[in-house]
Amino acid sequence: MAEKIGSPEKGHNAWGQAVAAVALFAALGGGLWASEVASGNGSSGPSAASCSDDKADEKPGKATGRVTGAQLCEALLRPDLAELLGTPTETAKTAFGNDGSVGLEGGKSTPMPTAEVEFDTYTVTLSATYDDLPVTASYEVLGWDETQRTVLGRPAVLYSNRTIRINFRLDGGDAQSGTGVPLRSLMVAQDTKDSGGSYDVTLWRADGMVPDDAVLLRVAEKVLPTVPGWTAGS
Repeated sequence: MAEKIGSPEKGHNAWGQAVAAVALFAALGGGLWASEVASGNGSSGPSAASCSDDKADEKPGKATGRVTGAQLCEALLRPDLAELLGTPTETAKTAFGNDGSVGLEGGKSTPMPTAEVEFDTYTVTLSATYDDLPVTASYEVLGWDETQRTVLGRPAVLYSNRTIRINFRLDGGDAQSGTGVPLRSLMVAQDTKDSGGSYDVTLWRADGMVPDDAVLLRVAEKVLPTVPGWTAGS
């Protein structure tokens, strides 16, 4: 028996690797939840997901000046998220945040807290990347199918990728991977000057269909202004 989970396929550059690594961690959390349900230890009835109560010791905006994964989860898991996704009758199955970082070549580590909310139709991730890379430079760096635009008054890039399907054998055998479902992501600069750092909102669908850009933009435009530290016009 195997559990199948998805994560963005790695690109051929540091930026793409960072995006892929964060979503991979988020997908692993969903996979662990699926294993628990399959083994009979999960809830017998549907219930609304809630964000983890685990909080980082450091207060964002003071010691670190960065948002936490728990705060991203609280911003993402809004009461109208299912409606924004166009699936108003669905209830979030899982929701969690993580205060992770991504190690890149040369021993550098980039802080990248992330959050994920999973529904029957969509999985949504929200992450913050704290690096020196402007979003406008990603048009050439990403190497994917991308489109430049302005979102909430800030430089942004829409891009495509695909998840990786990972099959975990419950009998302890070797895991196998393959091409998964398409995803769409929106990268938005953390400030209007695009001085470095970004927020990423990513969607993928359980049925393998390409997520609608209108849905992605609708979610991003509602969620991002509620992220702690977001200031209009800054």
